[in-house]
Amino acid sequence: QLQASGGGLVQAGGSLRLSCAASGRTFSSYFVGWFRQAPGQERECVASISVGGDTYYYADSVKGRFTASRDHAKNTVYLQMNSLKPEDTAVYYCAAHPRGHHTARSYEYNYWGQGTEVTVSS
Repeated sequence: QLQASGGGLVQAGGSLRLSCAASGRTFSSYFVGWFRQAPGQERECVASISVGGDTYYYADSVKGRFTASRDHAKNTVYLQMNSLKPEDTAVYYCAAHPRGHHTARSYEYNYWGQGTEVTVSS
């Protein structure tokens, strides 16, 4: 029901935009989070966007570089990633929950998309 896309290989300093498209149901009343997991590391939440798209959570590691947005008409959430660093290399996932607050806890998310791989070369 959630489909993440947009990953790829990019040089350090470059940009990518990830998309998370919902199908089968509307996620307009859900908070959506972006997580990433690098090899051998735990999954971490890097961003979250509210239902209205007007409040956000960003991990310190991506603040000022990543921006989440959403388009309710397209039932899609985006993660614009700028000034990418090699340490941003990971598989990125989008997830959604209806609890009405920002959370970085993966267990609070009900729906998950498959991952999209981001590789940043130095």
